[in-house]
Amino acid sequence: MTFRLIRTGACIAAFAAALAGPVMAQELAAEPTFGELTLMAGFEPDPHRVELTAGGDIDAASSIGGECVGMIAGPPDLRLTYKPDEASLTIKAIAGADTTLVVNDPNGEWACNDDSDDGLNPAVTFSDPQEGVYDIWVGTLDEEPVAAVVEITELD
Repeated sequence: MTFRLIRTGACIAAFAAALAGPVMAQELAAEPTFGELTLMAGFEPDPHRVELTAGGDIDAASSIGGECVGMIAGPPDLRLTYKPDEASLTIKAIAGADTTLVVNDPNGEWACNDDSDDGLNPAVTFSDPQEGVYDIWVGTLDEEPVAAVVEITELD
């Protein structure tokens, strides 16, 4: 019996691409565009606020998948290093336009939100936050960037 392989490289590349799922365009190791902060449980002021510009040229739905939507940047907008205790941790984005929120938690898992209970502003709550790095992106549903504020709180 004779086996003949034709275009092995092309077949392997196509098979690998089919298994890979979304193409990850987020630059997790990149320096955050709007800075880094370190907070420990009980931080003050609470909420802690950081002003930034939301948006980017990457479609979160195509790049990350799941419930992630909006146009985000490659590098994180903000990097939070957090040391928790018993409190939950909520990360919100507040803007005059419809924004989205994408967070990569210390376990490497993605948490996303489009509209929270209080309207068009997104929020992600970690009821049992882990110690470590939270990379944060604030996206827009339009392709235009908008001024936004990231609010980090332990308050309910």
